[in-house]
Amino acid sequence: MPIVVRLDVELARRKLSVGEFAEKVGLSPANVAVLKNGRAKAVRFSTLEAMCRVLDCQPGDLLEWVDEEADDADAAGPAEDD
Repeated sequence: MPIVVRLDVELARRKLSVGEFAEKVGLSPANVAVLKNGRAKAVRFSTLEAMCRVLDCQPGDLLEWVDEEADDADAAGPAEDD
């Protein structure tokens, strides 16, 4: 998926557990785990706002777009000349 969730990095930087963060944001620990592990298909703006408020960060600190096509090309290695 081209959107990578960096929640685990921000939680580690602040030494917050999933349970503590979930309580502060108003989510279940299971839903935080879904976000943290990159299995979420969507995030409500109200949830993103609460996460940013608790972590004192910007949405871009939590979400990153990664170009999968560039990653696939890099993984294939350099093109060979005939």
